[in-house]
Amino acid sequence: MLDREEYIEQAYLFRVLAERITAGVAAQEALASIGEEVLATSKLPLAIDYLVGELKLVGTLSTAMSRLPHYFTAFQTFIMRQAEVEGGRFDIRTALAILEREAAYRGEQATPQGLFFYRFECLSRNRLDYAQGLAAVADDGMFDGEWKAWIATVGRQVGLVDLADLVYVRSPEYWRIEKRDALVSGRADTGPDRVILFGEKEGRIARANRGKDPLFFFAALQRQLGYPLVPRPQPLAPSAESPALLARRLERLEMRVKLLEEESQGGIDLSRFDPKNFPQQGPPLSEG
Repeated sequence: MLDREEYIEQAYLFRVLAERITAGVAAQEALASIGEEVLATSKLPLAIDYLVGELKLVGTLSTAMSRLPHYFTAFQTFIMRQAEVEGGRFDIRTALAILEREAAYRGEQATPQGLFFYRFECLSRNRLDYAQGLAAVADDGMFDGEWKAWIATVGRQVGLVDLADLVYVRSPEYWRIEKRDALVSGRADTGPDRVILFGEKEGRIARANRGKDPLFFFAALQRQLGYPLVPRPQPLAPSAESPALLARRLERLEMRVKLLEEESQGGIDLSRFDPKNFPQQGPPLSEG
C-alpha cells in the first residue's frame, strides 16, 4: 500500500499519458515531460525514469512495471501487458483510463469490496483472461488471506456459478435468510460457517441480481454504493478528409519518394519540369 499522494500522482500520470499519446506525442517524450511535472517528493519520478529507460531498451512499459512490484501492483502490470499484446484488441487508451480511475479510487477511501468489483468488471467488459487476471487481482496488499482464497475460488468457478451467487453466500443477507428459513422449518440455526467478506448492502444487491447479466449487478453496485465506474472503450474519431483528398495526398507522397530516389541515384532530371518540353494539347484557337 502506498501513500495517498502516490496514488494521486499515478492517476495524473496515466491520464496525461493517454492524452498525449492520443495527440500523437511519442510515449518516451510524454513520460519524460510528465516526470518533470509530478511531485518531486513522491517516488513516481524515479519510477518514470525506469519506465523511460525500459521503453527505450525493450519497447514496452509492462516489463518495467513488473520489475517494480513495490510500486506498481500486479493488476496494473497485467492491464498494461494486455494492452501491449501484438495484434490485440485491447486499446492502450482504455488500459490507461482503467489504471487512472483505479489509482484515483485508491487515493480516496477504497475498500477491498469496491476494488474487487472494479477489477472484475474491467476483466469482464474487455474480455481479458480470467485466470491470469484474477491471479493479478488477488496479488494486492489490500486483500488478506481470506480474500485471496475467495478470489481463487471465483477463478475456478467463474463461468459455472454466477458472481452474484458467490457474493451473496459471503454476505450477512444470506445468513439472515437462512436464519429465517430455519425458524420457519424448525431447524437449528448454526450461524455462518464461512468468513463474511461483504456487507449487508452488497448481499441485498447480489440477491436481487441472481441469474441476471453480471453487468446489471455491477451497475447496481455503482448506483447504490458509489463504486467506481469502469471506463468504456473510446472509438477512434472519424477522419474529416474525403477519399479524394486522401488520394491526392498519397500521390504527392509517391512523387516525393520518387524524387528522393532520383536524388540518391545521381540527381534529379529537371528538364521534365520545363514547360517547353510539355507536349502541345492541340492547335491554338483562331480569333473570330
